[in-house]
Amino acid sequence: MPSAVIKSYSYDAASETLEIAYHSGRVYHYLNVPEKVFKEMRSTMVKGIWFNRHIKGRYPFEEVTPGLNQTNLFEDQP
Repeated sequence: MPSAVIKSYSYDAASETLEIAYHSGRVYHYLNVPEKVFKEMRSTMVKGIWFNRHIKGRYPFEEVTPGLNQTNLFEDQP
């Protein structure tokens, strides 16, 4: 899977969740992604471009980067 941005990806058909791990270390879950869309992504040669055209901005997402506790990012700020 050659991609300058996407390190790896996986899909859970039961929850229709597409997990994208970026080379930056960040991990996101894209929600309500139909299995058909995942299969199209899997079959394309250029994952990053396809992802930007068909998933990014079209499906809700949440960041799930391991070790990132978003509620405490600004805990020590005045």
